[in-house]
Amino acid sequence: MSDTTVEFSPAAAPLAEKLLEPAREIIARYPAGRERSALLPLLHLVQTVEGHVSPDGVAFCAEILGINKAQVGAVATFYTMYKRRPTGDYLISVCTNTLCNVLGGQEVYDGLVEHLGVGHDETTADGKITLEHAECLAACDYAPVVTVNYDFAIDQATPEAAVTLAEKLRAGERPMPSRGARICTLKEMQVQLAGFADEREGAVADGVAGAPTLRGVTLAQEHGIAVADFDIDTPIATTKPARDESAKAVKDAAPAGAQPPAAKPEGKITGAAKKAAGAVKSAAAAVVDKAEHVVEQRRATPGKPARSGGGDVKDPEVRAAEQRNPDAATPAPAATGSGLPEGGPAPAGPAEAAGAANSTVAGDGKPAGDSERGESIVSESTDAHKEQSTAAENPGWQNAQRGSEEKK
Repeated sequence: MSDTTVEFSPAAAPLAEKLLEPAREIIARYPAGRERSALLPLLHLVQTVEGHVSPDGVAFCAEILGINKAQVGAVATFYTMYKRRPTGDYLISVCTNTLCNVLGGQEVYDGLVEHLGVGHDETTADGKITLEHAECLAACDYAPVVTVNYDFAIDQATPEAAVTLAEKLRAGERPMPSRGARICTLKEMQVQLAGFADEREGAVADGVAGAPTLRGVTLAQEHGIAVADFDIDTPIATTKPARDESAKAVKDAAPAGAQPPAAKPEGKITGAAKKAAGAVKSAAAAVVDKAEHVVEQRRATPGKPARSGGGDVKDPEVRAAEQRNPDAATPAPAATGSGLPEGGPAPAGPAEAAGAANSTVAGDGKPAGDSERGESIVSESTDAHKEQSTAAENPGWQNAQRGSEEKK
């Protein structure tokens, strides 16, 4: 991407002057056509200057990637590590999730709230500290924990230790954390999250793992538990080893007279599952056999009514449609007093016969009910509407009585 490919708007231009080169370096890490994947580190890059993702930062990311601001905003508002309003130099996070909460995490958070006078995602008046409670900081073996700008600062924290840490940070000090890297400001941390090396001396420390993390290893050593043939000096392969064709197992046919291997005994759950599967298959096979029998029976006795046991090869709905609506080559049957076309199926009982006798046969090309009586009802309604519209002394908007008594 050349410098002439993007013309930044007035909103994005100030950030482009400062961040254009590192932004292009970030985008170059991704394959051609996949530049949009650089949005996450670009948002961290914006926070190295502003400390949060401002509207100008959203515009800068959108324009350099060629996407719209709504797409950038959707990502920036989804992840909690992207701040949408100014944040303090030090973001103190207190874990209040299950284990940390049980071990006093909520008391640690409450102590900081009372001392600093701010709540969740709020910043002190001097702009030094932003406080937040976190759902999980992935350090249950050190619970409760407190981080500063996403680096662990206090393990097995207490309210007093957290308040002391906050006061040192407000005084400009950077106390040594219990483990891990040295404390840095939020903007300095964003440099690392954007994928660049932090050039500060001691910015990245190689602290040893603490006792809680090594507890499992310690117990294994105390009780003499070890993995067979394990060599700690064996390097870890970074790629999948080449396939050794000579190591393939060749499966020859069993010699004559050899006994097959004994089957492993099934557990209760496995046996019950197999029985249930067999029952389902049997039921399905029975349904298929019955359906095939019915089809064969219909084919064997075509034209015979279904009630007598034979069945018609045609679907009942298709047969009824053909009786009521013959094709263009067949003249429409004359209507009878029964309400059904001549040649149609006979009524099954007195109730059906009575209903058919009172049913008016629809004319050709007209839906049922579109008879002379229906036309007269529509005509009367139209006349009444015309009479109301021409009567100025009886407008409808005055809620006056509509229509005449004779029409009613």
